[in-house]
Parts: sequence; C-alpha cells; structure tokens
Amino acid sequence: MNYSIALVPGDGIGPDVVAQAVEVLDAVADRYGHVFNYVELEAGGCAIDSTGEPLPADTLEAAKQCDAVLLGAVGGPKWETLPGHLRPERALLGLRAGLGVYANLRPAALLPQLRDACPIKDEVLRASNPNGEATFDLLIVRELTGGLYFGERGRSPDGNSAFDTETYSRAEIERVLRVGYRSAAVRRKKLCVVDKANVLESSRLWREVAAVVAKDYPDIETTYMYVDNCAMQLIRAPGQFDVIVTSNLFGDILSDEASVLTGSIGMLASASLGDGPDAGSPKPGAKGSAKQVNMGLYEPIHGSAPDIAGQDIANPLATILSAAMLLRYSFGLEAEARAIEGAVTATLDAGYRTRDIASRGGAASEKIVGTRDMGRAVLAALEAQVSGAPGRGR
Repeated sequence: MNYSIALVPGDGIGPDVVAQAVEVLDAVADRYGHVFNYVELEAGGCAIDSTGEPLPADTLEAAKQCDAVLLGAVGGPKWETLPGHLRPERALLGLRAGLGVYANLRPAALLPQLRDACPIKDEVLRASNPNGEATFDLLIVRELTGGLYFGERGRSPDGNSAFDTETYSRAEIERVLRVGYRSAAVRRKKLCVVDKANVLESSRLWREVAAVVAKDYPDIETTYMYVDNCAMQLIRAPGQFDVIVTSNLFGDILSDEASVLTGSIGMLASASLGDGPDAGSPKPGAKGSAKQVNMGLYEPIHGSAPDIAGQDIANPLATILSAAMLLRYSFGLEAEARAIEGAVTATLDAGYRTRDIASRGGAASEKIVGTRDMGRAVLAALEAQVSGAPGRGR
C-alpha cells in the first residue's frame, strides 16, 4: 500500500529527531511491503527566515494533500521578539486549524526501564495504581482548536493592559469528549473531565456538555476534577487516572507536567486527530485494495531545544513513537505500530539511553548514546523483532 507523509522537521532538534523517525518508517515499509512517500515542508522559524511567514500557504496546501503529517518542533529564542502573529508557534496553530484536527492525544506512561528517571517515590506510585505496581499509564486528550489560544486577544491603546478570551461552543466540547470516551473504551474505561468550573463560565459549559455525552457511554466511569487539584493529583497519585479530557490551555500544561513523571519529555509522543470515523481509538486496518486513511498531525511534545540542535544529543524516541501513532491512527497499521513500540521497549531493555533518560548517578548496565545511535539501536531491535516473526523478514 502506498501512503504519503508530509514531513515538517521545523527548527532546532526537529530535523535531528525526524530523520531518525524516517529511518524507522523506511524499515517498516521495507519489511511489511508498504511504500511511504515523503514530502518535506517548511514551517516555523525556518519558514520565517525563508519566506517571512511561519506557515506559508503552499506548506499548508501541500500538507492537506498528504495522508498524514509528521512534525519535529518549532520555535526558538531567535524569533521570540517577533509580533505574536509572526512567531513560529503560529505555524502549529495554523496547521491544526487548517488540517481540521481538534483532539490531541498525549499518552504518558512510566516504563519499568525508566523507573529510576521518575522523581516520584515507589510507594506513592504503588498506592494509586490498581495493580499495586510502581508505574502508571494515562492519556491526556486535549482540545486543540478552541479556548484561549484561539480566542479574541488584544491590548489597550496605551499598552498597559492586555486580554485573552476563552470561548467554547457545545459542538467543540462534545466532539473532543467523544474522542476521549472512544479512547477510554479501549483502555481501563475511566474518564476524568478536568476544568475550573468553580470560576470559569466556559468550564461550566464543559461540565454541562460532559454530563449529556456521558449518558452515551454508560460503561465508562466519568469523574470531574478542578485543574489545580488535577495538577496536584498527577504528582501524588498518578495511577488513579486513565483518560483525562480537558481544554486547550489546561491540556497543554498538564501534559507537560505528566511528561516529567515519565522520566523525560523526550519520551512523549502525540497524535492530533480530526473527524475520522475512528478518531480516538486504533483505526481498523485497510480492507481490500482501497486505501483508508484518517488525516492526523503527529509530533513529539518536546520543544525545539536549539541549544543542542545538530549535536547528536537529542532523544529521538518521542518522534519515533509519534511515527508509530501515525501508523496506528491514520493508516490502521496496528501490527507495524506495535513493532515500532516493541523495538523501542527492546532498545531500552538493552540499556540504551540518551542522556535525558539516564539513571541518576548512572548504572553500569546503561549505554549512553546520541541521537543517531539511539535510532540505530531501535532499527536493530526492529530488525530482530520482525525477522523473528512468522512469515516476516526480508
């Protein structure tokens, strides 16, 4: 099967980590009989430098013509003094809106191999985990195209005051809630709506809509939590959460907090999905000869880290795992996605670590490697895994 993937490496370490993800995708294509055609596009600071705009019109149009988009990172100090509408981050907002993606899935799980990199004590993790293990596995579903990031904003004529407006419609809230419920249905069947309904009118609307939508999913336990309490509960009892659904701003903050608990933000992948029929749950594989795809935007949640760009230091695993999410949610290639995830797990089992996920104090069994060697280790694990599977191999 042939698929087209738009590559948006972006700024800083974006090109470094996207290059490793492409190597892994190419290996998957070779071993499973697919063809991935790549279209490399500019967005972010690099696009500002070359065109004067963070998201050139031809970039967005070309991305729309592809089956999925894989992005690295955008932004950096070089462009921080530009007006808001010309900042690199506007490229992300424009891509999300232009591609029609509105639900951002950010899984955060503590892998046993990275237990030493987590700042939370074992007894705290065990106390909140139903199975008593010192780990957690949660999913944050963040609304992407509404709220403060897209609301009316401005400054007073004298420049001494400023405002940002959070606006949500029932339709915007309902559609992202349904993505959350579909996700919970294939997980542990628990969903927590996070808001600030004791203060914000927009949050009270979230609760009203959630109460209605919850009736369509009676087998899923629905709870509600204020965002300040949720920020605390993520630290003191992360195992209590399965799926969290929340607004744009709250989801942005909480997912970065959750990333620290996993050991490093360099481990967290994300998928931004739209109105595909299976958005929020793994897409059924294509049947027959007709290609079935759901457009999605996939990216690691880390920033551009320009201070280490091009130095073979960055952790590529979040981007590689984002590529696995792309195969699962946009192309329905579940076996291929699991193969990538299994290869990442095997690589960590073998002791490979970039410096951001190395144990405190260092462990004798660990092998500290750079970006490219981590990518090579994943490729080797993928080769061993796929070659050993019945009916697979070159």
